[in-house]
Amino acid sequence: MEGALPFAVLISGRGSNMVALAQAAAEGRINGRVAVVISDLPGATGLVEARRRGLATEVVEAARDADRAAFGRTLHEAIARSGARLVALAGFMRILDASFVRLWQGRLLNIHPSLLPAYRGLHTHRRVLQAGEPLHGCTVHFVTEELDAGPAIIQGRLAVQPGDSEDSLSARVQRLEHMIYPRAVGWFAAGRLSERDSAAWLDGKPLRGPVIEEAQ
Repeated sequence: MEGALPFAVLISGRGSNMVALAQAAAEGRINGRVAVVISDLPGATGLVEARRRGLATEVVEAARDADRAAFGRTLHEAIARSGARLVALAGFMRILDASFVRLWQGRLLNIHPSLLPAYRGLHTHRRVLQAGEPLHGCTVHFVTEELDAGPAIIQGRLAVQPGDSEDSLSARVQRLEHMIYPRAVGWFAAGRLSERDSAAWLDGKPLRGPVIEEAQ
């Protein structure tokens, strides 16, 4: 596609959101292409799926004696070599250092399995069930130096069902992730989405809150 945005996808595991993004690009729902899929773990199963789809892959491991800044520099170099102009974190389980985040500020997205700002960090489905929350979901946000605290762009929301387990809730939220992440990347690729003044802007206006996608 003319003017297609090259973007990098960073994974640590199965890469289901990477697949959703690659599929959306292949179908024209994102005016972009996956320039490279990078994992910090050589055994990540998502790398196998990426290669099966003909996508370029790279492994950037953190050396045991390397600090976070050194890893960030190596990661930045790998992304820059690919020509990517956007980075989409998709189940990438390594915390990025401040220098890396500043280099990619406004071009760095993440999807988190909760309705941010609630339930930052890990084990969100378990914590939501333990707290008896009526609603749960996922959030695409711009990445900032503070973990899971960047400007929210779009949220997928669903009602927690009485019979939900951690696994069933995770599966339902993941289906929402596969809907909203391609939408956000598509907005960015179309020039509709940006980060300015510590806020997400869509179609030339700051978002007062994330766009909401309700589960059907």
